[in-house]
Amino acid sequence: MAASPAGKILCLGATPATQRVMVFRALQLDAVNRAATTLDGAAGKSINVAKVLRALGAHPVATGFLGGDRGDYLLATLQAQGIEQEFVAVAPRTRQCITVIDEAAGTQTELVEESRPVTPEDYARLMVIVQRRLPGCRALVLSGSLTPGGPADFYRQCVQYAHELGVVSIVDAQGAPLIEALKARPGLIKPNRSELAATVNRELKNDADVMNAMRELVAAGAGAMVVTAGKAPTLAFDGRRFWRVATPAIQAVNPIGSGDSFTAGLAWQWAAGENLGEAGRWGAAAGAANALTWMAGEVNRADVEKLAQAVRVESLA
Repeated sequence: MAASPAGKILCLGATPATQRVMVFRALQLDAVNRAATTLDGAAGKSINVAKVLRALGAHPVATGFLGGDRGDYLLATLQAQGIEQEFVAVAPRTRQCITVIDEAAGTQTELVEESRPVTPEDYARLMVIVQRRLPGCRALVLSGSLTPGGPADFYRQCVQYAHELGVVSIVDAQGAPLIEALKARPGLIKPNRSELAATVNRELKNDADVMNAMRELVAAGAGAMVVTAGKAPTLAFDGRRFWRVATPAIQAVNPIGSGDSFTAGLAWQWAAGENLGEAGRWGAAAGAANALTWMAGEVNRADVEKLAQAVRVESLA
């Protein structure tokens, strides 16, 4: 059994979403299709992290921006799931994402509604929540994109405050928000391979290329980093030592949200003091468990614990 960290984990994301999953026996384009199953829930990267942490027995606190009837629905859904939360109410309606699953073809298609801009005052109010909530937390997880036109240094401000408090900070983002966050020396960053390539602005053809890019970003300010690669093994680097983390093969139902679930499992154990390789084991297990369910972020803890035993963690040079 994995260790459970004491204290809350603040899960912040600027772009939550309501989520609809529609399952079709066989999907035909340019035709009328009738879903065999339709599920609705709360999602977005930070919300998925919070849901998985809750399932694992941790105490997440969700925050970000919510607006309109969808925002009300998302709030009620989190409350029903027992997830503590404090959001900034904004004028734009919370976005919706739709997952279309074609069982015959074995495909999962994600239709993503872009978020809307919010005001600088909205970001100021969100920072007030961070400043009030973070002193009572063990870790801070910053997930996903900022709203269009949002301050690129917002995650940097959050990381800086976490650093001052001695709170573990984890950044799962890309582009300008990640580059800015590095200036405040986050404890851990978690891009996937394509996000890492975009961040270093070059193609990463193999593990050696990825490891060199990881060294660069650790030198640029990250305390440690984990790079996921879908079904391929994950690489982890704590500034001194590399690990390769390989997830067992599964029969995936819907992998959407598995990266967020990985972040949750990783944060859960890394905040408990596990080394990065072992924390990666639980991240990989949570990510795989997510793919066994239709709705993103709604994992079964028993699945996570079973899969964790089958994850292979290899220490590299």
